Amino acid sequence: MKYLIMLLLTLPTLNAQAQNGKAISKSTTYKFDLQGHRGARGLSPENTLQAFQKALELGVNTLELDLAITRDKQIVVSHEPWMNADICLDADGNDIEKANEKSFNIYQMTYEEVKAFDCGSKYNPAFPEQDLESAYKPLLKEVLHMADSLSKNHGQKINYNIELKSLPEGDDVYHPTPAEFVRLVMGLLQQETDMNRVNLQSFDFRILRELNTSYPEVRLAALVYNSDLETALADLGFVPEIYSPYFPLVNKKLVNDAHDYGMKVIPWTVNEYEQMKTQLKYGVDGLITDYPDLALKLRKKK
Repeated sequence: MKYLIMLLLTLPTLNAQAQNGKAISKSTTYKFDLQGHRGARGLSPENTLQAFQKALELGVNTLELDLAITRDKQIVVSHEPWMNADICLDADGNDIEKANEKSFNIYQMTYEEVKAFDCGSKYNPAFPEQDLESAYKPLLKEVLHMADSLSKNHGQKINYNIELKSLPEGDDVYHPTPAEFVRLVMGLLQQETDMNRVNLQSFDFRILRELNTSYPEVRLAALVYNSDLETALADLGFVPEIYSPYFPLVNKKLVNDAHDYGMKVIPWTVNEYEQMKTQLKYGVDGLITDYPDLALKLRKKK
């Protein structure tokens, strides 16, 4: 009898623990645009064909990537307009000195010269999970063709979030002026892909204003690092389709205010699982992440 009473007394506690465990194991999922940052930088060297393939295999909705221009006017996928010493080896397989990296200026090199650098074999301590192998900086056209081919095999159409990297002080030094930069990129995109699957983004609001004036049909994203919503929109001079702030700037009010303007909110670069959950609870429309494998756990299944 004593043991029966003890069992009855412990049942509510056991039941509560079971329910709590069930609640913990059942994560809330969301519908959102999962964007692989520079492909899947946490898992494969950034902005390489291998990184984009990895992102597609994981099942991202959108490939996020960056553009630079070569001396012979080729559009190459690269975050910096020079050879970043942290991730690239020179044409002979040697390390590049950090102090000299900007001398390897992509805008002053032909694409044949750019392609000789290995930007996939060097260990990057910031991303120890990367699968390293020799890789070059691909042309934008190559990425579009590869991604379209692979996504067709998976029965889906991939989207592209493409950043034009520029600064006023870099005009005609590391990249063309905004008008020429936009003309080169749009000329290729209109020829090679469906623009309904593309949005263009930039921190350089001159680029966005040029696009808005010359190609008003193109979907645009304003990248923001340290500005509030109203200031950013005032500086830009129009309301873009997408607002992309640095993720610590995001809260529920910002998301609601941006939605009131008719904009989607897609923060960058959200790499930790708990950060992803917080952003999605705020109501963001997408996540740009180096680790799309983590974000997949929070996405509603189709």
